[in-house]
Amino acid sequence: MTNPKQPRPRNALPIDDVLGEFVTLLKQKPTLVLEAPPGAGKTTRAPLAMLDVVGKGKEIIVGEPRRIAARLAAERAAFELGERPGETVGYSVRFEELRGEKTRVRFVTFGLLLRELLRPGALASVGAVVLDEFHERSLPSDVCLARLIELQRTARPDLRIVVMSATLEGDRLAAELDNCARVRSEGRLFPLTIEHQDKPDDRPLEKQIVSAVRQCLMRESEGDILVFVPGAREIRLAMGALESLAREANVTVFPLHGDLPLKEQVSVLGPSSRRKIVICTNIAEASVTVPGVTTVIDSGLMRQAEHSPYTGVSQLKLVKVSQASAIQRAGRAGRTQPGHVIRLYTRGDFETRAEQQIPEIRRSDLSDTWLLLKAMGVRDPEQLTWLDAPDPKAVAAANQLLSQLGALQPDGLISEVGAQLLKFPVHPRLGRLILEGEARGVGEQACLLAALLTERDIRLESRARGGPQVNAHLEPGPSDALELFERYEQARQANFDASELRYLELDASSVRVVGLLEKQLVRALGSRRRDFPHVPDEQVGAVLCRCLLSGFPDRVARRRATASRELILCNGQTATLSETSVVSVAPLMLALDVEERREGQRGPQIQVRLASAVEADWLLSDYYNDLEFADSLVFEEERGRVEQVSKISYGSVVLEETRTPAAPSEQSTEVLKRYAVKHGSLMTKVLEATAILAGRMAIVARVSPNYAGNNEEWPLRVLHQACTETTRLDELEKLDFAQLALAYLTAEERELLQRLAPERLPLPGGSNVVVHYAEGQEPWIESRLQDFFGMIKSPTVGGGQVPVTVHLLAPNFRPVQVTADLSGFWERHYPSIRKELMRRYPRHAWPENGATATPPPPRPPRTR
Repeated sequence: MTNPKQPRPRNALPIDDVLGEFVTLLKQKPTLVLEAPPGAGKTTRAPLAMLDVVGKGKEIIVGEPRRIAARLAAERAAFELGERPGETVGYSVRFEELRGEKTRVRFVTFGLLLRELLRPGALASVGAVVLDEFHERSLPSDVCLARLIELQRTARPDLRIVVMSATLEGDRLAAELDNCARVRSEGRLFPLTIEHQDKPDDRPLEKQIVSAVRQCLMRESEGDILVFVPGAREIRLAMGALESLAREANVTVFPLHGDLPLKEQVSVLGPSSRRKIVICTNIAEASVTVPGVTTVIDSGLMRQAEHSPYTGVSQLKLVKVSQASAIQRAGRAGRTQPGHVIRLYTRGDFETRAEQQIPEIRRSDLSDTWLLLKAMGVRDPEQLTWLDAPDPKAVAAANQLLSQLGALQPDGLISEVGAQLLKFPVHPRLGRLILEGEARGVGEQACLLAALLTERDIRLESRARGGPQVNAHLEPGPSDALELFERYEQARQANFDASELRYLELDASSVRVVGLLEKQLVRALGSRRRDFPHVPDEQVGAVLCRCLLSGFPDRVARRRATASRELILCNGQTATLSETSVVSVAPLMLALDVEERREGQRGPQIQVRLASAVEADWLLSDYYNDLEFADSLVFEEERGRVEQVSKISYGSVVLEETRTPAAPSEQSTEVLKRYAVKHGSLMTKVLEATAILAGRMAIVARVSPNYAGNNEEWPLRVLHQACTETTRLDELEKLDFAQLALAYLTAEERELLQRLAPERLPLPGGSNVVVHYAEGQEPWIESRLQDFFGMIKSPTVGGGQVPVTVHLLAPNFRPVQVTADLSGFWERHYPSIRKELMRRYPRHAWPENGATATPPPPRPPRTR
């Protein structure tokens, strides 16, 4: 039966020239790559041309990167058939679906396409899948392609796959798809005048945009202007900066970004009575056409999410767009007539940029994707046919997180919990939060909390330049997530009235999206609701905080010190808690929203924007098997002793620690010895004591060739012995290291040492002086010159074979002569020295012949 409605007359589009070839090849081969530049018409006309290829009763699904692209493409395709969306052509996007029993072509987002692949008998009624705008290389599009190829090779050889792209290298893509068919449309692009800056402009971006827009308005009297900026914040700043200029020029300024409600996005693309300036993110780069645009102003920048498998932290980075993206952006100005492009960067800057952006699969968190693939029965997703293989480190991180969430079995297959998580269209972390909330009796409240953590911050202050501003009157609280929860409930109590939302300083658009997601999650939860404990209203907040732990078990953090905002994360990283966080007291917390920032030369810094308090008892109860109970010995410098430390740790976060004095043991000896070696003067004392002994033994070895003493390890051996007797540093310092060193010798060695290298030598007056020994030096003694009266020859050691050097001191104990020949000293030097000493010390006796004089009686030991 034919459709009674007649298709509308169609304007000729470049894609029409290759549709015949496209259909013929698609009938022959199940996989095809279609290349066509923006504006060629591939998005709407290629799927309609495929209706006769797939046959009756079979649906064609067209995957699009964004909701607005799917909806607009469906509306345009339906228009060309002379119908309304929901008849032959429909669409399915987040929070909205329009399809009917007769729908044959359905435009969906890649995210929803992935969800459809989960269903039993996935795509059983689908004859073809089209992946549009594949050059953007989003993670969902890459995963869809990999899964569809596997499905085609195993269960559905009749399934046709068409990959459509504007800039991707078709040769490479076709080769990866088993050298599939390839069709190329040259498209039609009117001439473009591209203008670069002569030199870099250091002014704020919004001021650069105002200058460029003013230039365009002065030069051209008609045609709309499309301005590309990195994100929604830059859109707001640019719109504010353009207000006065827009009034002067009688033009209207519109924002266009993914966080706008879909209806507002669509309205921007509609006709306007006045000339338009559309300030947009890269949403308008390829998949959305803004009619009437003749001028493009390109900042050359975009925000790109990158996930680090090392830290588990995602970072939204401001990056330069690739050459391919810049070309795509420029092409929006040449769709209907010659256009003009102003790039807010230099030609040299453009020429040094990467040809293509890094595919999202190489820089994203893979946990959500990996869970989907496991649920599809893909045991080892890494073995799929990837255009660019995922980073093995990111794969390992995804598997680890899913295991912590209980989503995977020990063998790597999806668990019952993992299957339940997929019922909720949020990250697995937040799905786990909902399941835990259900089990603890706060399931619906957990749905709201998950929605708040999924969507943009509902607080208006979060839109300020540089993010939320510090509130000097910020009240401490247990959780930033609960703070959002309570703010949303205030909005609910005010019936979401626009004026009340402004009074509450809440963003109406974000509140609306959170409400839509909350309802979606509650519906998913309602289908499996059972009887769970009743939780009194006053306890809901505390229960929700505990539920958050189940979704973020790898994000436990501890405050480094009381009142400090420096945190230690359980993965060993350090972080800073945002000044805007209400969690200013709790010692333990969850890092819910974390980003990595670069600040000057300091390198990457991790900031925790949203946190929630955690009790150690929750970890002891719910994650007992993940705790580490460890006893260790450490040297505590403040107390000067070895202590036994007993710790209960969760990763690098210490939950509990006790310290007690350590008992002497082999382990405590090693700890004290290590400290003594590295710190303080203790080791110096040991070295001095052992050096004296080593010098004495060198004398023995010198006169006894058969003696071979080994003293190389003495310092550490002596220190080790000293450390066995105590665990306290002050007691260690009082020990006699010289005596400990002697303890290592045998009785025979000690006797030999005392005989050949005595510690002291007697002088004629009856005093004993210390003999100083050092390896490589002659032994020496020192005393007052008068103490040597009556000593004719220099003393010796080593059985008379080693002379001892004599240091002769004046009465003030300062040296006056050093000699190893005492008899020569008396004869040659003493007479002249005697005269000087007599003059300086007249009260002392200075006989003419010191060699025969009687020495004075010994004095008490001198102290220094």
